[in-house]
Amino acid sequence: MRLLTYMVTLSILVASVTAPLQAQSSGAAQSREELLAQQGRQALADGRYPEAEATFVELSKLEPNVAEVHANLGAIYFQEAKFDRAVLELRQALSLKPVLARASTLLALSLSELGQFSEALPGLEKAFQQADDPAIRRMSGLQLERAYTGLGRDREAVEVAFKMDEWYPNDPEVLYHDGKVFGNFAYLTMHKLDVVAPQSVWKHLAAAEAYESQGATELAMTEYRTVLGLSPDHPGIHYRMGKTLLADSHQKGSAAETAEAQKEFELELQSDPTNGNAAYELGEIYRGQSEFEEAGKYFEMALVHYPDFVEAHEGLAAVFIAQQKPALALPELQRAIALDPSSEVSWYRLYQVERSLGKSIEQKKALGEFQRLRQAQANQTATHRMAPQTEVTQQTIDTNGVPEN
Repeated sequence: MRLLTYMVTLSILVASVTAPLQAQSSGAAQSREELLAQQGRQALADGRYPEAEATFVELSKLEPNVAEVHANLGAIYFQEAKFDRAVLELRQALSLKPVLARASTLLALSLSELGQFSEALPGLEKAFQQADDPAIRRMSGLQLERAYTGLGRDREAVEVAFKMDEWYPNDPEVLYHDGKVFGNFAYLTMHKLDVVAPQSVWKHLAAAEAYESQGATELAMTEYRTVLGLSPDHPGIHYRMGKTLLADSHQKGSAAETAEAQKEFELELQSDPTNGNAAYELGEIYRGQSEFEEAGKYFEMALVHYPDFVEAHEGLAAVFIAQQKPALALPELQRAIALDPSSEVSWYRLYQVERSLGKSIEQKKALGEFQRLRQAQANQTATHRMAPQTEVTQQTIDTNGVPEN
């Protein structure tokens, strides 16, 4: 069964059979062979592979020493997923004419499909490094990832995946296989960490973050506390504990857990006053409690160290809006939009500010951009596109007051 798909036509893989047949045939035999070649090429072009196969099988009996005939037959077998037969024909073609570079590439792809990775590797590596046709390079790259992984050469598979991601950034199949390679490498790396340092800070930190991502709050907190016991001054540990508690409090609506999270963020800032994420989360907690003076202080603290912190600009603007200080909110939102023009939150709050300032033209523009972005987001949701994952709590809009189109 074919494990990969190929966005390429057979015509780019093998040479035409016309010239060799013209050179080697004469008289009545020439007409018969040329007729078969013409029929075979037409069947290939039309995608009628069984007919093309039958034609080139007959032609290979009449012209057993023409390399291009075997190359075309090998390409047909490859297209039909008859990889063992493809290997035989392609090897025959290359024994007759070793310079058939694309037949060599097709042989490597066929061997890889059969799981014969060691034999396939030289041809795949050469095609991936030297092919000037993007389709051939793409095919070779996909199989090279698979071959390296199959041979346990995971680091090299990752290197290929990085190249593939660079060359084919919007190709769904490439993204799928790259993701598998990256995921496999991450798993193996974590497994190695477990083997070489099972009681280390890093092992417990990795376990904690894994539990956190799964929403297993109690298990995550147990691991984070173990890290804290092993390394009381470990950078960011109180922030991670606070984030875990805060996420759980959002799900459960637990004020007690929010208070615990708040303490962890405060401890983080005591240890590292430059931790902008901890300052931001404290700002959000205080804003949620309508303690706007405290909220503003922490948002400003985050921005001192990270002036391009979009969410902090948005949070500080929200504080000024709540305090009925739209003139102070305006530059915060303008800065946020300059940093991230795709933020619905920034545009909506800018609409609120421009309305408060009585600027009807600017208000209309901000509202229009907000509505455009909201519709685009709705379309993305309809096609199941995932929202980007971020480190901090995201700013949100009170949907009760959102104007309709």
